[in-house]
Amino acid sequence: MPIPVITTAADLTGQALATITRGVAALRSPSEKPLHPDGEMYAGRLVRAGSDTPIGVPWIDQPGEDEVAVRLSRAIGLPGRLPDVQGLALRLRKGQTRYGDLLLATTGWDPLTRHLLLPAWSADSPLTTLLPYRSPVGPLVIGARPVDVRGYHLSWATVGRAWHPLGELTLEMPLPAEDEVSFDPVVNPLPGLRQYAWVERLREQSYATARRLRRASPS
Repeated sequence: MPIPVITTAADLTGQALATITRGVAALRSPSEKPLHPDGEMYAGRLVRAGSDTPIGVPWIDQPGEDEVAVRLSRAIGLPGRLPDVQGLALRLRKGQTRYGDLLLATTGWDPLTRHLLLPAWSADSPLTTLLPYRSPVGPLVIGARPVDVRGYHLSWATVGRAWHPLGELTLEMPLPAEDEVSFDPVVNPLPGLRQYAWVERLREQSYATARRLRRASPS
């Protein structure tokens, strides 16, 4: 069970994020997403080399390939000349009808700042999941560093520890606007990784608000 203080803090933070989401949505047209309104979709491929330190999560431990849908975006949608939180979203298939979603945003890269959102001037900055996943070896974050305009090097790390290689992500081809998807790591967890209850509580209020706003917008 979550510690009551952590649960209360997560609820309060989640309510604040939901309020921010509603506030940003009020400044946009009804058909726009409240956050990350404009993005570029790509078909891509994630080639996983297998972990140098097995942790009990086959998706990380074992080599393999995932076909992924990728979205690049800016959180607020500010003009390109202004700093904004950059977003990198991946969706990988877990079967015929099931998916796993991974959301990353620009942060620092060291053990402290990898948990802090940092607006960036360009898409060259590192990105992480910001909040940790539950794993057999403890709280775990995933990060990405751009290697060129169409590629990222993905890594994983337990909280406070060094990064380990995860795989290479390549953006292969642009996708049409009608292939836009709505990413949600709470509804669509990654294989073998789970959100902590307090992370779900924190995320869910803002995600639920965004989903309601999108459903309520005219088509």
